[in-house]
Amino acid sequence: MAVISIPLTNLAATPLPGGLATARPNLLDLDLKGCEALVTSLGHKAFNGRNLFKWIHKHGVLDFEAMTDLSLGLRTQLHDTTEIRPPRLAEEWPSADGTRKWMMELADGQRVETVLIPLLIPQERRNTLCVSSQVGCALNCSFCATARQGFNRNLTPGEIIGQVWHATRWLGVPPSNVVLMGMGEPLANFDNLVTALSIMQDDLAYMAAKQRVTVSTSGIVPNIYRLAEVSDVSLAVSLHAPNDALRDELVPINRKYPLEVLIPACRNYIGDERRRRVTWEYVMLDGVNDSPTHAKQLIRLLEGTRSKVNLIPFNPFPGSDYRTSPSERIIAFRDRLIRSGLFTTTRKTRGDEISAACGQLVGRVRDRGRRAPAPPAWPLPVVAT
Repeated sequence: MAVISIPLTNLAATPLPGGLATARPNLLDLDLKGCEALVTSLGHKAFNGRNLFKWIHKHGVLDFEAMTDLSLGLRTQLHDTTEIRPPRLAEEWPSADGTRKWMMELADGQRVETVLIPLLIPQERRNTLCVSSQVGCALNCSFCATARQGFNRNLTPGEIIGQVWHATRWLGVPPSNVVLMGMGEPLANFDNLVTALSIMQDDLAYMAAKQRVTVSTSGIVPNIYRLAEVSDVSLAVSLHAPNDALRDELVPINRKYPLEVLIPACRNYIGDERRRRVTWEYVMLDGVNDSPTHAKQLIRLLEGTRSKVNLIPFNPFPGSDYRTSPSERIIAFRDRLIRSGLFTTTRKTRGDEISAACGQLVGRVRDRGRRAPAPPAWPLPVVAT
């Protein structure tokens, strides 16, 4: 398994937004309206903001001088007062199954991970990009390697959309599907998430249809309601348990927002549109949540909610005490749900040998919470020079 070192110029040389007051604004942080407002504040017509936005996202151009339909005066102003700073692509790990993991370095030296997963169907070039939303995660789900890293900060809109920007440049076209299922809890970074979603779906940028973008949450109920007011992307919920007692242990945010308030919030999100459904993510943990009784409880819990259940074989990581449920138990669990009328699939594990599978992303995080030391990283190969 080869590991590729990316010899790129460090694009993250300036301070972070919210850091030094002299930091130049990063134009990746701006949606279309933001670009138009910036350009008009510089004394130019708003349509130039549309052109600027299109150059950055549709064409992937970072050099203002190459934006030939902008006037020389505007290009000079933009060069002198702003910058376009995607995260730096630091390392790359390709997997035998076609999955590719990228380590993205941010302006403050923190690193997050992004995963591109090709759809293994002949004659089709579809793919899914798994994007991170935070440096680490504060929710401390017990079966997740990201949670063991602790939490440092939210990603900016530019750091979120910068992952899509890089994938688009690598693929030559925007990714077919984008899932906010990487490092972090997207709804804990609400405002920056919404800006990034706006950019993803804009026709002048990545043209992502609502059913092709999925936000995954562990269950921050107030922000599920807020998201329903401003966005129509697909919703996935990290459920992992069919009752409060077990979910309190596996997904601690459940102690604040238990199932009795989570389920109504999700029903509200999908509304009356018959084609919409909530995707429930359910990691299969040997002897923990995989019994026939758990299946029966899950069926009762989801009754009356338009649902898709995605069973996820647990992906082990150093320091974890959990084991993956045996395949025959996963099949029996799945079949019981299907017989009840629940649309149920089992996620195929992809990229696990490069620690790119669900629950394995770690990045490099300086934990501001100073929790227990993180477990050792997976033993990835030495980067070639």
